[in-house]
Parts: sequence; C-alpha cells; structure tokens
Amino acid sequence: MHRYLVALQLALCLFPLVSSYTWSFTTTPQQCATLSLQISGSGSPPYSVLVIPYGPTPLPNNTEVRTIVYQQFDGSSTTTSFQLKYPSTSQFVAVVSDSTGFGSGGTSVAASVMSSSDSSCFNPNTTVMPDFPFNIYPTNQVVQCNASRLWWDPTQVEGTPSFQGVIPGGQSFSIPEGQITQVSDQGTGFSWIPSVREGSTLIVVAGDDRGLGTGGSGLYTVSQGIYPNSSCLTTTSPSSTIGSPAGGTYPTNASGAETTGGTSSSSKTNVGAIVGGVIGGLAALVILALAGFYFIRRRTAAKVTKERPVDLLQGDPEDDRDSARNDLGNYYRPEPFLATEPTETSSIYGREEGRTGTITSGSRHGTSDRRQSVLGSFSDMRSATPDYEMGITGGTTIPNSSRKSPMPRQLRPVNIIQHDDAGTADEQAEGQPDTVELPPAYTNIRKPNTN
Repeated sequence: MHRYLVALQLALCLFPLVSSYTWSFTTTPQQCATLSLQISGSGSPPYSVLVIPYGPTPLPNNTEVRTIVYQQFDGSSTTTSFQLKYPSTSQFVAVVSDSTGFGSGGTSVAASVMSSSDSSCFNPNTTVMPDFPFNIYPTNQVVQCNASRLWWDPTQVEGTPSFQGVIPGGQSFSIPEGQITQVSDQGTGFSWIPSVREGSTLIVVAGDDRGLGTGGSGLYTVSQGIYPNSSCLTTTSPSSTIGSPAGGTYPTNASGAETTGGTSSSSKTNVGAIVGGVIGGLAALVILALAGFYFIRRRTAAKVTKERPVDLLQGDPEDDRDSARNDLGNYYRPEPFLATEPTETSSIYGREEGRTGTITSGSRHGTSDRRQSVLGSFSDMRSATPDYEMGITGGTTIPNSSRKSPMPRQLRPVNIIQHDDAGTADEQAEGQPDTVELPPAYTNIRKPNTN
C-alpha cells in the first residue's frame, strides 16, 4: 500500500492535474508594450505566470536582451499586467500556475512579439545574464529515460534551487529533485531521469529563493539515445502534442497569424485530415488504373499468342523446345517418285533413241554421270501397281509376247532424274567423263544483207 501512495505522490508532483480554469491574453504582445492576462474559471489563487524567451534573438550580433519574467497576481486577483521587454519578431512561451502546482493552468505555444514604435525598454547592445547559471550532463542533451545530471555553483545560488520542465503547447511540470551530491568538475547537483517522450521540445527552467527563472533556461529536444529505453514512460508522459495550447488568441509569427487554443488546433487537424484523404484517394485511383492497364495488356498478349498462325508442317516451336532448330519436318524430307509402268509405246521410244534395247534416262539439257534410270528398280518397289503385261529388269524391255492380259491404258513416258551433291573427288566414278553445260554462243548468226 505504501508503494502505491509513493507512486501517486510522484505522479502528482511530475504531472499536476489541470484545474478547471483557463487563461488568455487580453492584449496583443508588442515590443515594450503592456501585456495583460486574465483568469477564467474556478482556480485556486494566488495565480502566477512565467514568461520564457523562446528561440534565437532577432537582434544583431546575437545580442540577447530577453529575461525570464515571473509575474505573480495580487492576492486572489484574476488579472495581471506587466511590461513586455522583448524586441519585435522574438518569441516567448507563457505558463500559468495556481496554488495547486506549477503549470496547472496550461502552457501556450510560442507567441510572437509584434512591432511598436517604442524600443526604450531594452539596450540592443547589451546581453543580459541570469542570476546564476546551471548546467546539464551529458552536455546539451536530454535523453528519454536516461539519467541526466543537473548541477550548479552553490556560491551563486540563494537557498535551494528548483527546476521546471516546460513543453510548449503541452504539459509543464516540476522536475523532482533527487539526492544532492558533489561531483568533481560538476559542482553540486542531482540526477534526473526524464520521463518525456523522445522528439518533444523541452525547456528546462532554473530558479531559487529569488523566484522562478532566476537561473535562466535551456532549450532541448528529447532524443532517443543510442540504446533506446522507454521503461520510464507511462500513458501520462508529456510530449509536444499533448492537449490544446493555452492562452486564448495571440499571434504566433511576425505576420500576425493567430492561434485560438483548441479551436486552432482542431482546425489544423481537420484540414490535415481532408488533405490526407484527398491525397490517399488520388493515390488509390492511380494504383487501380495501373493495375487495370496491366491486366488488360496481359489479356491482350495472351489472346494474340493464342491466335498466331500455326505451321502445320513444321509444328509449334513451343511444343518441342528440345528439337534442333535446323531439323526439317517430315513433309520436307525427300521421297522417291514412283511412276507407273511404261507402255509399249514408251518402250519403242526407248529403243529408237538408244538403239540398244535399253531405256535410258535423259534430259533436254544434257546428261550427267550421277543420273540414274530408276524405271527398273522401281518396278519391284511398287506395291500398288501390278505388273499386268510387262516388267522391266536390269533396264531392258520385256517382249510383247509375254503379255497375259489385255493391254492397260496408254501412259506417257516418264524420265526421272535425281540430282545429288557432287561430293568429294574420291567419290566420283573413275573413267567417266564430266559433262559441262554451256549456253549457246550465237556465233553462227549472220548479219542481215543491207544491199
């Protein structure tokens, strides 16, 4: 039970509950002008406001003339006013608190200071300094859930120093002070584990018995670190986007653009949602169009493939990928021509031409040593044509007296010439003369008589 009470007290210390009151600027922040605030609702007075410089100074030579303003309300008053000694175009963050704790009224976003004709409230050539400086180790770093050491020079502090964490537009809190120790080269200080989510913008403010902010401030961005650790985070861990910014309506840049707290935040969210929805819809349409184009092209390509001409002789090359590309189809292979048996007339024609009783093959273009008469050899190969009245053996004719059946129909003589490759010289028959075919010379043509 004791453990739960300690955890509850720590939570209340780190993240105080926001009271049911609000505050707002009643005047526009201007250079060297009076800035007024007003409290609305049921808070617990007395109230106070902490104004912290934010961002770089706009003055030349990086001259910093802004100091932290800690303004307390009188008694139970709900209004206060003070002179804003900040140059134009500079920025600040305001935190309002009541008796329940630091930051109970909320934190504004970075407000901009508008210009005015009055510049007598600061010296643009003199840089201001806090009452005492503080340091953080590791230097200029705040790492999520990793120990940091806040330390100072005790000779410059009045009483016990205090530290606050301020998140612009988010939740501000008091940094719990641990056991104070002395470390060589680091002075007096304590260890602190930041339970702030990485990526948050954090302002660390130091003060002492003279008031909040007397030790100055430091601006940091919470990092994840080399070895990310989130063991210290809870659902209430602050970040830069928690809740709506406080302060009502006030300018947030040099052009005078204003924020209206939660209303402004809601408006930005709606615009972002609309823009995101439009972009997402356009992206979806583009993806659908590309997908449709892809499927249409694929279907068209498949249809063209199916409708391509088919080679009935060679066949589809995809059906037999392993076959040689130079192989001829079955219908391209040469086959012997089988002629019908010669008639008696063709036999007589052969006797008259050869005068030896042997039918020879010939051509009107001459003869060749590779030509063969295949009439005799084909007579034994044919099975579809019977030998009715004559046969040819060894290239000779069969006498007409051997006919045993009526004479068949008259058929024209057929001479078959088969042209083969010449081959090598060794393959040619020896002793046979070669035949060379030459075109006509036209030497015997006589000139016409002109007389």
